Amino acid sequence: MSSPTKQNGREPSERTPLLTAYDNEGDEIAIEEEDVQIAKTSGNGTLAPGHLTGIAKRRSYSHSHWLAPDEDDGGRDEPASTTDFQPNGLLGGISRTKFRFIFGGIVLGYFIALFDSTLMASSHPVITSYFNASNSASWLSTSFLLTSTSLQPLLGRLSDTIGRRPIYLTGLLSLAATTAWCALAQSIGSFIAARACCGLAAAGVLAMGGIMTNDLVSIEVRGTYQAYINLFYGGGSAAGAAFGGFLCDRIGWRWTFGVQIPVLLIIFVNAFLTTPKSLGPQLSRTSGRGIMETIRGFDVAGSILLMGSVAFMILGLNLGGNVYPWKHPLVIASLMIAVVAGLVLIRVELKADRPVMPLAMLSSKPRGNLVFNNFFAQLGINTIIFNAPLYFQAVKLESPSTSGFRLAGPSVALTICGVSAGFIMTATGRMKWLIVVGSLFMLLGAVCLSAMWNNIPSWLATIFLAPASIGQGLAFPATSLAVLATSAQEDQAVMTSTLTLWRSLGVVMGVSFSSLILQNALTAYLEQIVTGEHKDKIILRVRKSVHAIRDLNPKQQSQVIDAYSRSLKVTFVSAIAVFIIVNVLVFAIRLPNLRRVDETEGGNTEDRIEE
Repeated sequence: MSSPTKQNGREPSERTPLLTAYDNEGDEIAIEEEDVQIAKTSGNGTLAPGHLTGIAKRRSYSHSHWLAPDEDDGGRDEPASTTDFQPNGLLGGISRTKFRFIFGGIVLGYFIALFDSTLMASSHPVITSYFNASNSASWLSTSFLLTSTSLQPLLGRLSDTIGRRPIYLTGLLSLAATTAWCALAQSIGSFIAARACCGLAAAGVLAMGGIMTNDLVSIEVRGTYQAYINLFYGGGSAAGAAFGGFLCDRIGWRWTFGVQIPVLLIIFVNAFLTTPKSLGPQLSRTSGRGIMETIRGFDVAGSILLMGSVAFMILGLNLGGNVYPWKHPLVIASLMIAVVAGLVLIRVELKADRPVMPLAMLSSKPRGNLVFNNFFAQLGINTIIFNAPLYFQAVKLESPSTSGFRLAGPSVALTICGVSAGFIMTATGRMKWLIVVGSLFMLLGAVCLSAMWNNIPSWLATIFLAPASIGQGLAFPATSLAVLATSAQEDQAVMTSTLTLWRSLGVVMGVSFSSLILQNALTAYLEQIVTGEHKDKIILRVRKSVHAIRDLNPKQQSQVIDAYSRSLKVTFVSAIAVFIIVNVLVFAIRLPNLRRVDETEGGNTEDRIEE
């Protein structure tokens, strides 16, 4: 065994190290008996190698983290207070300036990702109408979300092996290239394929953003930085919603993607110059095993089964009653494959050493409640957000620009509440009441939208969109911190990726299920309400392009608008049932106070319960 090396300019302790690890500069650090005891204490009596290495690395970050030996402590190196141990809440010993560049790139990446997401919400009627494929609208979002959802957990695991930087840089460069493909697509099939590849690239950017922030910021001030993330997250949502339709009207939908490319390249250059190469545990180096040997331990089978089960379920739900009858062999086969793949996934995950979907954590309280609360919340919220522009364009006959601007107000409310929630948690340390109040606001929003009547003023319909966004702004930042505060340190990275996974699945399911409900209800109502000559042709035209509604004679136009209005009301009613589940999941849980989490280093949650 090698002897302990000189650490941060100081002589090593005379105590015999048990083994060695590596710090952020690649130098050896000694793991001592004291580290083992801390690891056991914070791990509820168990000893996780990754946690043990993490404690030793934190001890070696910089000279300022340790008290100098003096007469009072007998010359021993002891941990300083929390404020000395983690100055300004930053980890890793990096400078404030460098951190600002790193974090600035992260939040700007979130801005672009959310701009693109809400851009699709407000512009998908334009794009699908351009290709005469409005009945395929859900695939514009689900193709992106499916690939990004399935890949993020795997990339999170991979970043533990090779480091965060290479995955982050690859994701940024690939996202710029695939966004250019979206701008140049010549068919709906090519566009959907481009969106799917965008999702693959965005998975690296989105996954690394949250994980890198957790690497660099201590949990007791994480609420403040979560507020900054929420500011750019909400700002991107507002900008995409407000200007997506406007850009489509003024410069064309292709350039709405083109304008994103220079920004992505700027973020890439910033990340290349500032992101530390040593960020992340880099198990392929610290474990003494090669990259390929470490990758063999990944849950590749689970990732493939997860993506397959979700893909075939979405395929079956989108085709059934929309493109083909429910009895069509392709629809039945797709749904059966989804069920079988899901069952096999559960069996595989129960045996996996590092599961992409940690079932043990999802079955524990309160973490399981929090994750599934966010899953159903995203399902309900995207039922609203994805269909709101369609309401204003098909029922109110507004332009894409106007319908997009109507989403800006709720997006601003989301931003304000998200930023406020972050600062409130830092100041008070309390989380549960934000999640509860946010969940109630989401339910209120669905009730308001379901109660809309014929000829409701557009301004009032816009206000009805706000409660769900307010609820998301209050609840989601608190949930992000709650899953960290209720997890041991070695579980925090996997819980972050798991929460992201289920949120993304909620988005996919929200778009897919709401499209399923809307398209089937619309087909039924159009058949029931529309009368007159060329009825079948009219139904086919208005289902493929909402712009066709404006060209109808007044009588048939009124009938089609009525069919769309009724179908959307059914869709919004479905969100009420979803938000009831959201509220049930959080009322019975108890959460810790963030101010006391750091005292036990992620240890026994029951010792830290405050709410």
